[in-house]
Amino acid sequence: MEPKAIMIIGAGILQLPAIRLAKEMDLITMVSDMNPLAIGMKYADIPVVVSTRDIEGTVRAARSYATHRKIDGVITVGTDASRTVAAVANALGLPGNKFEDAEASTNKIKMRRRFAEHNVPSPNFRGVWTLQEAYRAAEELGSWPLVMKPSDNMGARGVMRVDANENIPEAFHRAKEASPSGELIIEEFMDGPELSIDALVWNGDVTFVGIADRIIGFSPFFVEIGHTMPSELPQDTLAEACDVMRRGIKALGLTIGAAKGDIKLTSRGVMIGELASRLSGGFMSSHTFPLSSGVSSIKAVIEIALGMPPTDIEPKFSRVAAERAVFCQSGQVRSITGIDAAQKADGVADVVAQIRPGDYVHTPTCNLDKPMNIITVADTRDEAVRLNDQARELISIEIGKPVKLTHKILRDNARKLFGLVCRVCDVCDGEDCPAGVPGMGAVGTGASFKANIEALKEYKINVRSIHNVKKADTSCELFGTALSCPVLAAPITGTNLNMGGALTEEEYAKVIVSGCKKAGTIGVVGDGALPKMYHAGLSAIAECGGFGIPIFKPRADFDAIKERLEAAARVDCIAVGVDVDAAAFLTMDLMQQAVETKSVEQLRDIINMTDQPFIVKGVMTVWDAVAAVEAGAAAIIVSNHGGRVLDNMPGSLHVLSDIVSVVKKKISILVDGGIRSGADVLKCIALGADAVLIGRPISVAAFGAGIEGVEFYMNDIRKELENSMILTGCSSIEEITPDVVVRV
Repeated sequence: MEPKAIMIIGAGILQLPAIRLAKEMDLITMVSDMNPLAIGMKYADIPVVVSTRDIEGTVRAARSYATHRKIDGVITVGTDASRTVAAVANALGLPGNKFEDAEASTNKIKMRRRFAEHNVPSPNFRGVWTLQEAYRAAEELGSWPLVMKPSDNMGARGVMRVDANENIPEAFHRAKEASPSGELIIEEFMDGPELSIDALVWNGDVTFVGIADRIIGFSPFFVEIGHTMPSELPQDTLAEACDVMRRGIKALGLTIGAAKGDIKLTSRGVMIGELASRLSGGFMSSHTFPLSSGVSSIKAVIEIALGMPPTDIEPKFSRVAAERAVFCQSGQVRSITGIDAAQKADGVADVVAQIRPGDYVHTPTCNLDKPMNIITVADTRDEAVRLNDQARELISIEIGKPVKLTHKILRDNARKLFGLVCRVCDVCDGEDCPAGVPGMGAVGTGASFKANIEALKEYKINVRSIHNVKKADTSCELFGTALSCPVLAAPITGTNLNMGGALTEEEYAKVIVSGCKKAGTIGVVGDGALPKMYHAGLSAIAECGGFGIPIFKPRADFDAIKERLEAAARVDCIAVGVDVDAAAFLTMDLMQQAVETKSVEQLRDIINMTDQPFIVKGVMTVWDAVAAVEAGAAAIIVSNHGGRVLDNMPGSLHVLSDIVSVVKKKISILVDGGIRSGADVLKCIALGADAVLIGRPISVAAFGAGIEGVEFYMNDIRKELENSMILTGCSSIEEITPDVVVRV
């Protein structure tokens, strides 16, 4: 008889046990995942490269295959692909839930509404799209704390506890970045212990097959530190939790397959946190339940998907399994030792490493950020936990500078952390940016961002190879400070708002300033849309003995500007400045922070508030350059803000020469925008700039390898500049003259 075929949505580490088990059941496995190198793809009989979220694409692939070979069932495990599963099942007439019911089990707002309609206990909530709606929702809910989360993601991505109004902007933007649709939910915080419960659903009958105690930490985020199976809570408490979950399953209309519930035992009674139409991830359905009971809930779900009642679901024994995550310091992973010893240790069932040397790890903010997991099993709870503790002690994750960094390592690591906000292209040129502002992209069409790249391309380098210059000195002096090269890190803030939140504002600022200082140059930090965001940059500068420069927003409140300048003076920064072009910056408007343009007189008043060298950033015309000189500025930065303030602006190098011709020698001239190599730096210096700033690529280096990544990037740019100088006969920065380049 021809073997049956099952389609498994997802080929990651959490779906691998299902793929292997299906093969043990002599089933043909059709496995879909957007990553052709996903671990489960190599075990698939029929690998299909399509995203688990691409519902239409998955249905097309299933229908295409079904024209010549029947598909008998479809499942997923451990990931929110329930809508995709339902769509395939509905399209091919396979056992499965209705699409609308699967959607209600995926979208948290629709889920909460179903629960409210059927009187299933769950927290009061509001759906929100805008920051203003979030403030209003918090007021309507009427008590703290609250929780902000995406309506349509899993693994605690973008989920944050909110204790006061001032926390709402950060939580809102963190959730927004993690939401594929942008729809968010803000709800009451649920106190008390949490259970993770798996259930099988066959013809509307619910059988509970696993109940674990969850351990949640890293507040204000919700990171699962581990779980223990089975729960140690009293049976009457567990029965009440199961009853509430059963009511939730009915409210969602789930009649077949599996259900996974996060159940909270609050001071107000049992409540459903979330309920999904699939088995749990987090190594529960794949590891701790079978280890503690001898029963495979995954096998049962496969049987149900094939239209058969689940078999062999009575526990064969009663043991205890403990899963715990292994954590480490933030930074670049240099080495990992002890995995083999841990795997051989008493009671250890599995060690699952999510990282490898070269990866960058950071403080966890969701369940995808855990470096490693260890699962142990024993006859008693105390023993299972003790053995897990012992096994984790055998693991050593060394954080430090790797033997050799590369730009590929930086990009690969950063790509994992940026998520949806940046694709981390090999060349950052604005051609394929997935996000605008907020995000790492540009406003409007992105034309201003691209103009920076285009302007640099208009200049070519005149190579001179016959001369006596054997070495080139890239050092220079800026604001009385000696630098290894005329390259600074541009100010970028809003790690949650713009960069996906993998690094905190404080972590990012420290990485930038410290990494630049180690490379012998200056990290410039920003102000930002949150009123207290500037503290992060100044704190990082203070840690580096004042070796940094803050750039503040042109706030309408002069007292707020004075407050920042006085704080910078206390830190003894190298210089200070204001980015005048942020007078109509979108993120400031989103956060309701008043900014405005400044007249020459107003700018002079601001400059007179400080004794430190003052920089005016955002100059793109001769007019503004002259105005900055008149106001008493020490320097200007020729910049279109990376294309982030206005569409259809010229690139920085389109206007640099004109500005240089008028104010050179009267003021220091810096430039940023699209600079990506040492050759680009050479072009800018040849056209009259005293120094340059680089933004987005520095952020990639920071996310890719922390302080070491920034140091590596700056040193690499310096070496590229040195080579470019040698090939143009320039032994020092002063010898780089306009005839080094030609406009084509």
